[in-house]
Amino acid sequence: MELVWAALASLSAGFVDAIVGGGGLILVPALFALFPAAPPATLLGVNKGSSVWGTAAATWVYARQVQLPWRAVGFGAVCAFAGSFAGAWLVTQVSPDVLRQLLPIALVAVLVYTLLKKDLGQHHRPKFSGMKETIVLAFVGGIVGCYDGFFGPGTGSFLVLGLVRILGYDFMHASASAKLLNTASNLSALLFFVAHGHIWWHVVLITAIANVVGSVLGTHLALKHGTVFVRWFFIAVVSALILKTGTSAYL
Repeated sequence: MELVWAALASLSAGFVDAIVGGGGLILVPALFALFPAAPPATLLGVNKGSSVWGTAAATWVYARQVQLPWRAVGFGAVCAFAGSFAGAWLVTQVSPDVLRQLLPIALVAVLVYTLLKKDLGQHHRPKFSGMKETIVLAFVGGIVGCYDGFFGPGTGSFLVLGLVRILGYDFMHASASAKLLNTASNLSALLFFVAHGHIWWHVVLITAIANVVGSVLGTHLALKHGTVFVRWFFIAVVSALILKTGTSAYL
């Protein structure tokens, strides 16, 4: 029965993650509730083993409908991969407790900024091109990838905001690009967990399939309803992240 509930949680996580990120908000707590005796690192490995397939599927669907600067986004994904691996190593050396307390404050700032900037992400007006766009995407991918490996909650949402605010993408192009970067960071962290034996393949097999289904459904919904829908979904997910991370950090 635990596998059925895990699959449902993974499907929901894939759906949310495909639109604006934040799927870990659903799947990680579900795994900890369903398998309370399991080592935390193993459950985080299961989460990455599930989400990497979902983000990859979402990338594929978005790529067929949204034109992306593949050279720049691809290099950003490479940097996200490297950053995530560095972050995963860093968490074995330094406690993320301080970051746990700062995260809700950062998310509140993200939410307020998004609400005040009514036109934020409404129009696709890239601020850079060519090598400049590649360098900036590499920076965003490396920094957020490191955060993903080190801590993780809200990675997809931070990627989307970074691409909207720093590079001038609209929410649709930002979400599509973020999926490839997030796939790379998920894969890097997954390899780290696998190398250290923190994985349950029998659970991953079920949850990965469910995550892909949810991701495909979420991606099609985002493409159907457009940028305004993605923006409001982003606001809803960030609000939920604030409640979840704030409760974990201060209560």
